[in-house]
Amino acid sequence: MTEVNEAPKDASSGGDEAEPLLKLRGIDKHFGPVQALYEVNLDLPAGQVTGLCGDNGAGKSVLTRTIAGAHHPDHGQIYFEGRPVHIRSSRDAAALGIETVYQDLALADNLDIVQNMFLGRERLRRGLLDEDAMEIAAADTLSTLRVTTVRSIRQPVASLSGGQRQSVAVAKAVMWNSKLVLLDEPTAALGVVQTRQVLDLIKRLRDRGLAVMVISHNLNDVFEVADRIAVLYLGRMVAEAPVTDFDRQSVVEYMTTGGANGRSPEPARSASDEG
Repeated sequence: MTEVNEAPKDASSGGDEAEPLLKLRGIDKHFGPVQALYEVNLDLPAGQVTGLCGDNGAGKSVLTRTIAGAHHPDHGQIYFEGRPVHIRSSRDAAALGIETVYQDLALADNLDIVQNMFLGRERLRRGLLDEDAMEIAAADTLSTLRVTTVRSIRQPVASLSGGQRQSVAVAKAVMWNSKLVLLDEPTAALGVVQTRQVLDLIKRLRDRGLAVMVISHNLNDVFEVADRIAVLYLGRMVAEAPVTDFDRQSVVEYMTTGGANGRSPEPARSASDEG
């Protein structure tokens, strides 16, 4: 198991391997007198799923919203494709290719699948909605992701199951030339069959070369889809390594105590920081 004060064996940062798609270095975030994140380092490589774990209040949502542009870090630097960037809004994130699917999915129940997938990004032709182009693009995206359980792309989202709604939300996120997709508790409140559909969809995103970060309390799901695991404890990144370096018990220990050795956790460092 990687010790928190050593350079973790990062699957993305071997000698000849590519730079991680997104890197966080020394990210701090305060809300008034409360410090939510302490010098957080994190790598999100392309073509890999990173499972972000942590107990309630560990800082997972704050970190996710910082990457998504909803929060601005007080200190530290975000790097995307090897260059420093400032993500001040969801528009900035989308321009880079970062899309976030929050737990509430942000779908409009009264609109159909196509209308939801293009909500706020409608295509126009001669000043009118180009319904045909949007239908074709939506159908192509769903087909590419092998989302085959919906009856019609024109059925209202209100008529979809939980797994179908999650699939539509993910498809909406990836149809805009996305490079990184953040998924907040994607299997929460889903049944066994629907959970399987969503986990298979996450694997297909990875197989398409996207970087994926899955925030989840369900360790069974994390161990099934993740290539790497990162663990937050009280706002600090206490472990970050390939999934093979962990077992469920060790993840629980990092989540609940910051590490089994009982020492005060320090921010995990990536091997790419070692020069």
